[in-house]
Amino acid sequence: MPYARRIIADNIARIRERMDATAHAAGRSPHEVQLIAVTKYVNAATAAVLVECGCTTLAESRPQQLWAKVAAPELAGARWHFVGKLQRNKVRRTLPLVELVHSVDSVRLLAEVDAQAAELGLRARVLIEINCSGEQAKQGFAADEARRLIATADAYRHVEIAGLMTMAALHGGRQTARLNFAALRELRDELAVSAPPAVRLDVLSMGMSGDFEEAIAEGATMVRIGSALFTGVSCDSA
Repeated sequence: MPYARRIIADNIARIRERMDATAHAAGRSPHEVQLIAVTKYVNAATAAVLVECGCTTLAESRPQQLWAKVAAPELAGARWHFVGKLQRNKVRRTLPLVELVHSVDSVRLLAEVDAQAAELGLRARVLIEINCSGEQAKQGFAADEARRLIATADAYRHVEIAGLMTMAALHGGRQTARLNFAALRELRDELAVSAPPAVRLDVLSMGMSGDFEEAIAEGATMVRIGSALFTGVSCDSA
């Protein structure tokens, strides 16, 4: 693990350098962009190296992996986000464990989050997932659906809608990714004008290992990076 730790530490340093350089080039402060380290590729022991190296906000994309890693003693210092598909029957167990759910992709899921948060006595912080690429295989709201949802957001009294999330198109390269990210930023700016007072749209979660620079250039406040953190490391799956 000491060898793996050196590699992971170097990977983190290079990624942060690229994040900072991109932010500066876009006229932004690097402090405006948070690195969310996605740990779905690795086991708890390897994920713990991220925390040791200063990446304390981790994310999982499958509830069962999240539950197991939250319970791992070596990850006691981590803070957790959820970034994958969340099934409604897994909402209750997941909500108390995470600071932010990035991937609310339907009205039914939002209603379930609201209902479970009410029963648990908490206020769930979420992002609304937007399908900016228009790909049928992707989850998320279309822009018009998001407009209708935000207009009625006051009905969800136990949910804080903190912003929006998207994933770039699978094809089309970096230029297409940048267009998708720009579309999310423009939609957020539009929605923020007329959003109910309780809705905050400060967060833009967009960009992953292959396109986080394009996302930062277009206004991302969180980038979700997984595989690039573990380049050169051979480790067991979680």
